[in-house]
Amino acid sequence: MQGSAYGASLAGGAFDIESFIKQPQTILRCLSWLFSIVVFATITAEGYINPTTKDETKCMFNNNDSACSYGVGIGVLAFLACVIFFILDAYFPQISNAKERKLIVIGDLVFSAVWTFLWFICFCVLANQWSKTSNDLAGAGDAARAVIAFSFFSIATWAFLSYFAYRRYCQGVSEFDQEYRDPANDHTTPYPPAQYPTGYQQSPFPQSQEQPGEYQPPTY
Repeated sequence: MQGSAYGASLAGGAFDIESFIKQPQTILRCLSWLFSIVVFATITAEGYINPTTKDETKCMFNNNDSACSYGVGIGVLAFLACVIFFILDAYFPQISNAKERKLIVIGDLVFSAVWTFLWFICFCVLANQWSKTSNDLAGAGDAARAVIAFSFFSIATWAFLSYFAYRRYCQGVSEFDQEYRDPANDHTTPYPPAQYPTGYQQSPFPQSQEQPGEYQPPTY
């Protein structure tokens, strides 16, 4: 492969920060990173309250600590993943090994698809728990609605990241199929494949011709 692999030019070109920032993956990665911060930071700062006593706090989502822990965990891991994949996206054009590129693209595809599903679960769980929350926790309504809203937004951004990763993977597979050709079946090569005889061909000399080592008496 001479031109590109998995949607990016091969190593050797200069890093263009302007085109990198304008890439859809970069924009979606930044949005996903920002949404994850809003989710886990809001839950950590305002998600545990108790209006009756300050000694013990409960999760604002129906006093369900598991719901808050789930939202924080998903948000923190999404935050770290966005940073890692952001660095890999910037370093991707400098990788000349196509197998390493394939592993990165597959990892991006699998992680984005899994986190799309986990964000969907997070949104459903938090929305369900908030609908069951008693009125004494209504003071945390703004924070709870913000967490639910940005959880929903995260579903969309990670779904688009999955789509772009899948398209980049398919592009890499098609590039391999187009660039690699079996020499035995490639009719565009300057040298045609060798032709081997399929049967015995008769000698161009008649069989009655004397053998070179046989003695013949002279004629008088």
